[in-house]
Amino acid sequence: MPHARRVFGDAGEHFAERALAELGWRVVERNPRTRFGEIDLVCHDGHGYVFVEVKTRRAGSFVQAVEAVGPQKLARLTRLAEAWLARRGRRDAAYRLVVVALTVGPGGTVARILNVAA
Repeated sequence: MPHARRVFGDAGEHFAERALAELGWRVVERNPRTRFGEIDLVCHDGHGYVFVEVKTRRAGSFVQAVEAVGPQKLARLTRLAEAWLARRGRRDAAYRLVVVALTVGPGGTVARILNVAA
């Protein structure tokens, strides 16, 4: 991934992390890798694990952030979550998937944040 895109994506992940912490969620791990790929954030919300996919787009982008996560991506996220839990001996732990979609406006300000439960 080109450096500028990675920096932009990382900034979105950090923004999402702060927003989730304000909700009382505890970040368990950032960007863990499994054999199926990488998870942006693994959190715990007091009830179970929350696997977070962060999508960051610039205002006016052709594809909106939330549209970037379709059925195939959700299936992949499920495999990622289950692999992460299995590796830690927590196969039976409660979990859910969440997509945090950010739209960044002019000057780098977050114009919109959308939390989509998957």
